[in-house]
Amino acid sequence: MLTSYATLHRQVSALERDLRQLRLTREASIHPRRSPIDIATALGIGLDRWQRDALTTEKRDILLLVSRQGGKGLVAAMLALTALIEDAGSTTIIISKTERQAKRLMRRIRRYYHNLPNVPPILTEGQLAMELRNGSEILALPGSEENIRGIESVDLLISDEAALIPDSLFFSVRPTLAVSRGRSISLTTPRGRRGWFFHEFTSESDVYHRVMVTAYDIPRIDPEWLEEERNRIGNFWFSQEFLCEFLDDEDQLFASEHIDAALVERVGPLALPMFGMGETA
Repeated sequence: MLTSYATLHRQVSALERDLRQLRLTREASIHPRRSPIDIATALGIGLDRWQRDALTTEKRDILLLVSRQGGKGLVAAMLALTALIEDAGSTTIIISKTERQAKRLMRRIRRYYHNLPNVPPILTEGQLAMELRNGSEILALPGSEENIRGIESVDLLISDEAALIPDSLFFSVRPTLAVSRGRSISLTTPRGRRGWFFHEFTSESDVYHRVMVTAYDIPRIDPEWLEEERNRIGNFWFSQEFLCEFLDDEDQLFASEHIDAALVERVGPLALPMFGMGETA
């Protein structure tokens, strides 16, 4: 009895999957899985305590509200690099408001990758994408929710400058974590008292590992320079960029606390006068 081409194709595909799994198992026995801390150590990178906590937390969702030049991008890069080289077949997505921002983080990840020993070889590499021979890939998809449609399953979602990412983009990409039960990390400085990041960071939900780090918490930033910068840019921008405070825009007509105070949960029906009648309905 002759075997059909389709049957042979399925058998060959199954054998290829088995061989790939055997190869990955063998590689894992030779090179045990490295943690983000191990990778940072191999790269000669010293980590702050809050960075170590963020890289080792068991919570699946991380929110980093960190001063400019605070080291939040390093945490995201270490998580992305770990998924790329240690989790065979994984998919990592970077979302951001602009392509320039996404390229910067991708460039950093690629630089770290090329400085690491014992890494899976590259299959394809570009400014906004990178795929290794172990089946893992990382994609930068900046701009709009249309770029996200078609992504089926994501293992790690990185939201860079998260406070600038529109709600529509963030809520469009979240479903890609449903099947994989993937992780997410969102990093930013504040941008007003609005948007999904502000609401999630200030919510009482305990699903997040939250971190807030001001410039004064960072030993690499000179306090004297900070005071000079405060005088240069003013209290509003200094408080937002370096002290991680959620502030209303300077040109906002009504303060957020006044708007919140004016809101009520229950509103009764309006009493309107009836036409031709002297009394209200």
